[in-house]
Amino acid sequence: MELLDPDSAEWVRSLEGTEVAREAAKVRLHAMLLRIARSEVRRRTQPSQISGPELDDVAHQAAADAMVAIIAKVRQFRGDSRFTTWAYKFVIFEVSTKIGRHFWRNPTVPMDAEDWSRLPDRFGLDPACELEWRALVEELHRAVDEVLTDRQRQIFVAIVLNAVPLDALVLELGSNRNAIYKTLFDARRKLRIALVAKGVVDTESSERS
Repeated sequence: MELLDPDSAEWVRSLEGTEVAREAAKVRLHAMLLRIARSEVRRRTQPSQISGPELDDVAHQAAADAMVAIIAKVRQFRGDSRFTTWAYKFVIFEVSTKIGRHFWRNPTVPMDAEDWSRLPDRFGLDPACELEWRALVEELHRAVDEVLTDRQRQIFVAIVLNAVPLDALVLELGSNRNAIYKTLFDARRKLRIALVAKGVVDTESSERS
């Protein structure tokens, strides 16, 4: 423990100390984890997906499960980072898992459903320019079908058309956030190239997007 920074050493000492010290440390730890969990749930979801009592319930579940895992593994903490940073990773993992499970209990649409008519509303396209964006949507739809791989298409449709939360998609596909980000980035790049080639999007606006 002599290699730990003072704050981290105090956390470990308290969580492994007397019953009174342990209980006091658990109260502080739970409060910290709950604060992080609430912030992360808000940041990662839209109000229409999780809000009010449901948001608080997801946050409490994540904080409680993270605390159980941290207490069980506190002796494995070696001080490679601060204790609070180490604990943060546990609650972030639990938030991701809880959000994913919450979404799939009552999904608003099937993940593979395609309703391209929702796209103008999702992106706030001006009704006065309907002819322009209708042509764009038609070309985008065609490009999604013809240019993307099955995996890219699945992820693009889920996130862009269906507004599936990233954490829910991670759980459903057994993947991770970075891999899905990379697949979506590659899909968007392919689609930009296809739309520029069709003359629907100009090169300058494509480079800015």
